[in-house]
Amino acid sequence: MNKLITFEGVDGCGKSTQLNHAAEYLRGLGENVVTTFEPGDTPLGMEIRKLLLAGVYVPVPETELLLFLADRAQHVRDIIQPALESDSWVLCDRYTDSTLAYQLAARKLGESAAPLRDMLNFAECGVSPGLTLWFDVSVKEAMRRMKKRAESGEKATRLDEEAVSFHERVSAAFEQQFELETKRISRIDAAQGIDDVGEQVRSVIEQKFGWAL
Repeated sequence: MNKLITFEGVDGCGKSTQLNHAAEYLRGLGENVVTTFEPGDTPLGMEIRKLLLAGVYVPVPETELLLFLADRAQHVRDIIQPALESDSWVLCDRYTDSTLAYQLAARKLGESAAPLRDMLNFAECGVSPGLTLWFDVSVKEAMRRMKKRAESGEKATRLDEEAVSFHERVSAAFEQQFELETKRISRIDAAQGIDDVGEQVRSVIEQKFGWAL
């Protein structure tokens, strides 16, 4: 089993905060940890991220999917694979499950799901997560948190500003994916406070990777 842990959920679920806390926890145990994110954590990916999220140009759903997959392939080759090969933990903010939820489900591209899933596998370049943490929170609560972030000055992305119905489809897709892959995906009750959520994350990591810690 590899040491790639992906953090997934609707926008506003708190996964990015918990990724940083999990990294601190693992480093406190003396582990080497690489934190990364999608889209945009490579030089090429930064340019793709601007095209995807800035809103200057709005890609059609098919183009959006292909841009996310291009970013992922570059990301895996440049960052994730080298880190795993050096026996580091890799904590990644979004990965293939987000593409399934946002593009295949919420953008309704899933009618041709079989070939598209082959494309998703291709973009992973052979690197699948050892563990995926799904931060489950209601869309209503996630939207409240996103509004609070915006009030504090954090700029929203084009996807953040999608209609509530879009985010509801994303949420439903994450739940469906969890039900299909309970061995890989662990549900985190993200409606709780930051410390309680962090305790859940640490417990899951210890249960899954206790032999490696």
